[in-house]
Formats: sequence, structure tokens, C-alpha cells
Amino acid sequence: MPLPPPPGKRAALLRTEAMATGPAITSSEEGSQRRGHQPKRTAPPRAEPLSNEAPHQGLYLDKQLPNKINTPTVKAPQYSKPEAKPKKKAPSGPAKLFVLDTNVLMHDPMCLFRFEEHDVFLPMIVLEELDGHKKGMTEVARNARQTSRSLDSLAAHPGADMAVGLALNSTGHKEVGGRLFFQTSHLEVSLPSSLPQGKADNQILGVVEALRKLHAPREVVLVSKDINMRVKARALGLAAEDYQNDKTLEDGDLLYSGALSLSEDFWVKHAKNIESWQSASHTFYRVSGPIVPSLHINQFVYFEAPGEPNMYARVTEVRGKTATLKTLKDFTHPKNAVWGINARNREQNFAVNLLMDPEIDFVTLTGTAGTGKTLLALATGLTQVLDERRYTEIIMTRATVSVGEDIGFLPGTEEEKMGPWMGALDDNLEALAKTETSAGEWGRAATNELIRSRIKIKSMNFMRGRTFMNKIVIIDEAQNLTPKQMKTLITRAGPGTKIICMGNLAQIDTPYLTEGSSGLTFAVDRFKGWPHGGHITLARGERSRLADFASDAL
Repeated sequence: MPLPPPPGKRAALLRTEAMATGPAITSSEEGSQRRGHQPKRTAPPRAEPLSNEAPHQGLYLDKQLPNKINTPTVKAPQYSKPEAKPKKKAPSGPAKLFVLDTNVLMHDPMCLFRFEEHDVFLPMIVLEELDGHKKGMTEVARNARQTSRSLDSLAAHPGADMAVGLALNSTGHKEVGGRLFFQTSHLEVSLPSSLPQGKADNQILGVVEALRKLHAPREVVLVSKDINMRVKARALGLAAEDYQNDKTLEDGDLLYSGALSLSEDFWVKHAKNIESWQSASHTFYRVSGPIVPSLHINQFVYFEAPGEPNMYARVTEVRGKTATLKTLKDFTHPKNAVWGINARNREQNFAVNLLMDPEIDFVTLTGTAGTGKTLLALATGLTQVLDERRYTEIIMTRATVSVGEDIGFLPGTEEEKMGPWMGALDDNLEALAKTETSAGEWGRAATNELIRSRIKIKSMNFMRGRTFMNKIVIIDEAQNLTPKQMKTLITRAGPGTKIICMGNLAQIDTPYLTEGSSGLTFAVDRFKGWPHGGHITLARGERSRLADFASDAL
């Protein structure tokens, strides 16, 4: 390969024009320098205004250079204008002013930072109520103390001035653009005489009315978890809203079910775009088309059509525009019984496939009463603890929320206190013991003793700080848990632990929890599509025809 000619002049004597049009150092010149040859030296180019024409000028200069080396040169930088990143659409109107009720702050201590570009106003009576609820060890007291600490951090930030409002992004919450205002002066309150002036709710309503007149035409909105207070506000002509940030879903019917039915013409539409292969006892299908964006990992798909063979599979991979389906093991067949139990319907078969998969660490089961949630969880848990020895024991807990009036304190140890709450465990263990017919009375008694030695009943009150390793943790009645409690329980899982959450969202007994704000709904939505988590909604009751009819009719 020919080397470039040696320079005729020293770099210091080159003209400015030559410096501006000199060629870039090529990869061959770098190699010659390492071999001891002297490359052609050029001074740094003169700084000139950048323009879109610069790349084209460089191309023309390459054509005019003599003795051009046939090696790839370093490309000149493209000085085109960079694409602007998509920015969040700016609000079209003025920012709203949200007046927060005390119950919102005690429900979510981080609610101050959930209003984006809007401003937040706290009446003085709200601070008084916060101070009155800060004592104790309850969840409400902890939230009140956390809110007070957040307010103190905002007020103590350098440069903070309550007269002009405290910047909500000053403590690290950069996504917030609004300011926090306190009631620092007297407001002229005019409310109907029928409303008692000394009540805290009515004082807050008076503040909202005064702010609405003071900041007109700016929109002033009351945010409260108290339904009656919102009704009173609307009766007075004031804007009022519920605090929506804690709700995972607006409608419980939109909750992810974990299963998807394929259309009857699925095979006809996708026949040309399907690949299939066998691995052990499973068949795999790689599909593409418009159905792929709607699929999630570990979601079940099924094909049922008259005169056609049924197909039940699970999504194992979603990559780009293709998805991989894996056929299931049929646990409805007697030879695949789990601890003597067979799946009785399609959804139960889906659930057992999830529960028996060692690669699935988190399983959520929802469904009406009598769909077999607890029975399936216990049967698969005992099989994997006693038969397969995959886990060491079963930890079972539940939310201790009573349906009716509280019966008072319970005597005994932690396990004895939890005994009355674990009636469902005893009932299901009795049903599982009846499946063992080959052994005699002594054999069944020994089996029951062995089973109970591997099942530990724990209270949720003492879960903080614990770590469960190589265990199955069953959380029953999980619909009564808050998202914070659910997070506390799930994060107890150590290496090799599987967590099973079960519940019926139609039977929430915890006050102030709804289907949209339940911890079970929160977990189902957040773990959707995680490769090591799965969910299935059990649709058909199998307890008895009476229980099945009552679930639908009552």
C-alpha cells in the first residue's frame, strides 16, 4: 500500500486555508506511525460556525486530494440538528390548586408529590389534626409522622419561603413542578349558618370557598377520602375529588385475568407464520402477527372450537414481533394427580401448572368462593415439600380481619392465636387426607402428623425483618391487605422461596379498601409480564352446587 508523500513544509508555516482543508488522519497513517514512519502532520482546524453543508464540503475535498489512499477514512461528524426528545405536553391552562384533607395525608404520606405541575394548599386545621393523630403504633399514626417529617424537610430547605410557597421538588422529587402553600393568614370564610363552624371538615370547606373567591378564575379543588365531605362540598358548589393515586384500577373488571382465548380462525390466519417443534413432552409454537402485542410472559392462551382439537399453552417468551407458546401438562388426567387432587376445569389446570413450575417464584390466584384456591395451593405445596423435597416447609398466614364483630383477645401462643383464623387450612387438610385410601387408620394418622409438622402458621404482625429461604409462603385472604402490607410480605422471600397470594376481590372486609386499591390488585398488576411470576383468575366454583349458585345469585 503506498504511503502518503512526506510534507513539504512544517506545520507552523502552513497557511490557514490549507489547515482548514487538510485531510483527516486515516487508520493507515496510525499504523505507519507505530512502525516508525513519520505521518503527515496537520494543525487543528480553525473553529468555524457549524452548518449542514459541512459534511458535503468534506466529500468534495476528498475527491480533489492527490494520491488518495484507498483505506477507510474517519467519517466527518454529521452536523445535522439532533432530534428533540419527546417532551411532556405542557398544561394548556393554569395549574390547579388542590386543597388536601387530613385523611389524604394519613392515607398516603407521599401524596404531596403526586400532583405533578399543580399546587397544593394545606389549611391550618389540617396541621392540627395531623398533630392529634401522630401518637401510637398504628398505620395511621406512622403515616401522620411521615407526613410531618416531609413537611419539615420542605420548610427547612435553604431558600424556602412560606409566603411564596415551598417548591415540592426541592427534596429530590424532580417530577413535581408545583408548590406547597400553607394558610399563613386569616381568610374570610362564608358558609351557611346550618353548618357548625367548629367542626374541622366545615372549616376546611370554608377555606376552599375563600380560596375559590380569592384566586378566581383559577380552579380550586378539594381532595378528600371522605365521601360525605365531598358530597357537602358539591352541595356548596365547590369542586371535590377523591384521591385516585392509590387506585391501581378504576374498574375491577379490567384486572388482568392471566388467560386469553384464541379466536376460532386463529390457525387459519397464522398458519403461514407459525413454527413448531418438540422438546421432551411439550410442543412449542412460535407465532407472529397482531396478537403478539397483547401477550404477556406466563400468560395462558387456549383454543377451543367445535370439531377441532383443544390447545392449552403458556407464553414463555415475547421478543419483538414474535411470541413462543409452550403446551401445558394436563393435570386433569388421573395419572398426573397432585397429592391425590386433579384439576377439575381449565383454569385450575392453568393454576396447577404455575404452582408446580420451579421457575415461577410468585403466583397470584383470584376467584370467587369455592373455586379451589386454597386446596390447590396446599396440594401442590405438600407435593413439592414432602415428595419432591424442593422446599423445606410451608409457611401460611392471612390478614386477621373479621367479617363481623371482634370476639376479643385469643389465648395461647402465636400459632394458637392464629388457629381460629386458619379454619380454611383445617378444612382443606381434612379433604386432602381423605384422598389417601391405601393406608389404614394408623397410616392416615401418621400422614396427618407429618403434614402438620411441615406447615407453620405465622402472624403477619411479626413478619418485619424476616427472611424465608427454600419455603413456600401461602398468603390467604390477600384481598384484605394494603399495597404496603403486600410489599412487606413479598420482600420476605429469600433464595429458593415461592410466594402464593390468594383472595377474592368481591369479599374485602378491610375498611377503606376497594377492589381498585387492594394490595392483591396492586400485586397482580405490577407483576404482570414478569418472567418469574404468574397469575390466573379461577372462574368456576367447584365447592358445591349450593355455594356456586350462592356466589352468583346473592
